[in-house]
Amino acid sequence: MVRSSSLGIRWTIGDVSDEGWEALRYSLLGAWRLFGVTAQYSVCVNSISTAALPSSIALLPFPVTWHHVTRMNAKFLPHCDESLSEGTSWKFSPVRLFPDCHELALDNDCILWRMPAAITNWLKRTDRFLLAADVVPANGAFSDLVGAHALNSGIRGYPPGFDYESALLHTLERTRRQLRSELDEQGLQVHVTRSAGPCEVVPVEDVTICSPFPPHVPELGRCGAHFVGLNARKLPWNFNGRPAADCRREHWREHRALVARLVGDVPSP
Repeated sequence: MVRSSSLGIRWTIGDVSDEGWEALRYSLLGAWRLFGVTAQYSVCVNSISTAALPSSIALLPFPVTWHHVTRMNAKFLPHCDESLSEGTSWKFSPVRLFPDCHELALDNDCILWRMPAAITNWLKRTDRFLLAADVVPANGAFSDLVGAHALNSGIRGYPPGFDYESALLHTLERTRRQLRSELDEQGLQVHVTRSAGPCEVVPVEDVTICSPFPPHVPELGRCGAHFVGLNARKLPWNFNGRPAADCRREHWREHRALVARLVGDVPSP
């Protein structure tokens, strides 16, 4: 277990699929397995009431602070399209929960069970940032600023004292680009994080971009897996002649029992 006297870990989740909530439980348990009492744990919940949380989430064996976020951060709304498609900017509501600590942000469907070296290296310094590698660049409206770097915002780390909100807003105001999708949001975060200072990167061999849909890979990584697309109840295409959402759920169920064991939990029946 890595010892860190000043670490906050956060998640953001909204009205996701049942499998998305299962993944959040395992993501929380995996983080607890790695960091234990040396970290603080918080989840920002939007679009639903915290009173409606699944019972499996309410019965975690360690303290988690739940924040009911009822409004998006107003500073970002002028930079979002009117439809606020794909829940754009909820991850910025608020931008930081632990501004005086190392802050690790994990997507709810990103599950760790072994410590990646990149996270260990990031925690040792107060001037380093953290992102995950991706299989292909996917940066939406910020693709030209990110270039050929294939990076993923499912794992994000910031040092103590870094004013992430100002950096994001300055970039939006300077570039005059709107956030219309999750890819735009990811591209903004990747560009700002890489521009802020030295960046540790968790390789895809450690945490796979894990799904049945190429170019993602179906296997788990050495240290974890990011089950992209798991939150959606429906996916608007077919894969190998079947509804893509059915393929996604089937892939999750193939891995669920092993993931549960790796994070120290008993799988749901």
